[in-house]
Amino acid sequence: MRAVTQALANAVRGQRHLAGLQQRSQASLAARDTAEPRLPAFHHEPAQYTGPSKQEVIDLRKKHLNPAIMAWYKDPVMITEGKMQYLFDETGRRYLDAFAGIVTVSVGHCHPKVVQAVDRQNHLLQHTTNIYLNNEIAEYAQELTAKLPGKLNVAYFVNSGSEANDMAILMARLYSGNHDLIALRNGYHGISEGLLGVLGHSTWKYNVPSGGGVKHALNPDPYRGRFGNDGPAYAEDVRDLIQTATSGQVAGFLSETIQGVGGATPLADGYLAEAYKHVRAAGGVCIADEVQTGFGRTGTKFWGFENQGVIPDIVTMAKGIGNGLPLAAVVTTEEVAQTMSRRLHFNTFGGNPVCSAGGRAVLKAIEEDGLQANSLKIGGHIEKGLHALKKKHSIIGDVRGKGLMLGVELVKDRDTKAPAKEETLQVFERMKDMGVLIGKGGLLGNVFRIKPPMCITEQDADFLLEVMDIALSEL
Repeated sequence: MRAVTQALANAVRGQRHLAGLQQRSQASLAARDTAEPRLPAFHHEPAQYTGPSKQEVIDLRKKHLNPAIMAWYKDPVMITEGKMQYLFDETGRRYLDAFAGIVTVSVGHCHPKVVQAVDRQNHLLQHTTNIYLNNEIAEYAQELTAKLPGKLNVAYFVNSGSEANDMAILMARLYSGNHDLIALRNGYHGISEGLLGVLGHSTWKYNVPSGGGVKHALNPDPYRGRFGNDGPAYAEDVRDLIQTATSGQVAGFLSETIQGVGGATPLADGYLAEAYKHVRAAGGVCIADEVQTGFGRTGTKFWGFENQGVIPDIVTMAKGIGNGLPLAAVVTTEEVAQTMSRRLHFNTFGGNPVCSAGGRAVLKAIEEDGLQANSLKIGGHIEKGLHALKKKHSIIGDVRGKGLMLGVELVKDRDTKAPAKEETLQVFERMKDMGVLIGKGGLLGNVFRIKPPMCITEQDADFLLEVMDIALSEL
């Protein structure tokens, strides 16, 4: 009886797959009829999906997952497979991934180097804690810290960007002997209980006590900020905060170098050098959050902070570090790292053998595949195309970012800069319908975040630009 039931289930799933193929064929014909752009050719046939239907998955999520876990789009996309810069839904339809799993898939979905390294380690040893010796975490720490400048040569591996930033703040307070921390308005560093007070967005903050000792400085936003692109002018606010809102001594300063969730917002030129100077004069350490900008994504440099000509005291990293694996790290100097040895400290999963093997493979892929150079080349190509679209579509108020960390801000009026939130959602939905999954964000909800896997091609970039042009033209 069980065999019969299974056979019937397989038959139903086969019919679903056939229906999906028919839908794809019809969609392809419709695209040709309406002269919509077509994705570049790609030689990969997705596996037949045999799991529950999309509606069944939606029902399961509603019943068993926390309601805070949201799904994008009016008609959500169900992703069942990924390969390099592309994603596939349950019908086998292919999409260009222009958001990389929220800036997490750095070298490409299921990159063969990463898959092989993880598979190999899974067959050897899946997990042991760092109370025992294992070569993977030790060799990985050496290879990762070799990518950082100055005396940044000691790593502590954790599981997420939130964990990394929590630890960095703890280190700063231990090392400096001070408590107050300077963060930026519009900044995002995670949503753990300890980081809610560091957040610079009301949209992510729960109405609970948080933020003891955290002071938020003016955001050095070249587009919306009061001082334009004058970094030192904004940095004066850091000095003023230290003098008026603290004892005159601070633990540290934490910032991204291009604000990710905040709408791909770069810091004004020259800002970090001056801000770091004021913080260090007050006894604090400087923390660079490289969770989104690290690992060559900006193209010009391997780390985002290098584009501002500074060397921080602590660097946090996650997301692209593991290409989707639960992996993050805090890298600092020997002097700062030593403070953690004052008490027992332990992380069960941080740097486990499988994640360390995957992290090593990511570094190898970035180097051997020339992905930093590709970020610079293709990012520059996209940015040039976006500026051309800005000339054509007055709704585009700003094009910004570096490499494959780009933002496009939509406004109702370029003088008032009133956010075009509804129009952003309309274009967002339309681009999905045409085969591009793009990010969105910003405090006002009116910024497209273009941050694809770094293996994206020029043909993909042209497709993305054409799809955005069509969607904007339909407003």
